[in-house]
This record gives sequence, C-alpha cells and structure tokens, in this order.
Amino acid sequence: MNWDELFHTQLQLDRYIEANHKLEEADLFENKVLALLVEVGELANETRCFKFWSQKSASPEGVILEEYVDGLHFMLSLGLEKDLRYEKQSIERVYDLTEGFHQVYENIIKFKSVPDKQNFQQMFSTFLSLGAGLGFSEQAIQSAYHKKNARNHQRQDEGY
Repeated sequence: MNWDELFHTQLQLDRYIEANHKLEEADLFENKVLALLVEVGELANETRCFKFWSQKSASPEGVILEEYVDGLHFMLSLGLEKDLRYEKQSIERVYDLTEGFHQVYENIIKFKSVPDKQNFQQMFSTFLSLGAGLGFSEQAIQSAYHKKNARNHQRQDEGY
C-alpha cells in the first residue's frame, strides 16, 4: 500500500475540514483519539464478533469495510497531528477478532498517553492486523479509503 499517498490524501481532507470549521489553530488530538475509539467501536458492532448472546449475522462486508476505513482516516490523521508516519512492516492476521479489538483499543490508549513513534507504529500495526483478520486486502482497503475520502469531502461541501 502506498502509505505516503494515503497520508497526503488525508492531509488534504484534514486541512479542508479545519479551514471549513475555522480550526486551523486548534489542538484536535484528544478529539481525534476519541473519534478513533468510537469508530473502532462502530466497527466491532458491525462485525458482531463479541455478541455471544445473538445469532444475528455480521453486517455485509461492504459495511464493515466502510467502518474500517473510517477508523483508518483517524489513524492517518493522528499520525499527521504528531508528524508521524507508518513504516510498513509485516502484518500478522488476527484470528480472534475480539482479542484483536482489545489490542487495537489498548494501543490507541497507549498512543494517547505517549504519542511517540513506537506507540504510533504499534497502534497502526494492530489496526492493520485487525483488517487482515477481517479479510480485507490492501487493495480493497485503499480503494474503500479513497471512496470514503471523496464522500467526506462532499459532506463538507454540503455543510455536514
């Protein structure tokens, strides 16, 4: 995956949102962390992996992928906020989704507490491992990211 290109695309969206809402000078780190936690929760809810009490199936793959890239938007944005970039490394697929979600949450909180390169790498890697566990290819993620990014620009144009 071309991470430089995705970070650049996210930077354009972040700048557009900040200008639209007059937030160029605002510190949005805490808000972005909370937004990421919420998006990961929405993703978990769509997978239904933790709902042992229910027989209802997970949402369709397209819905789950869209929720996943919503989280990716905030991962990228947090990296931009702290001038950090993901350095590609081998990704292991998560086989227990519930445990994968726990790892992602734990690493988001670690990054919130100490927003350094090591914690960013760990947070990003566990999120990518979760995506692999959900069965998403890099190509599918990148394509869905661009589609959602265009939609996010459109939403801003429409006063979202």
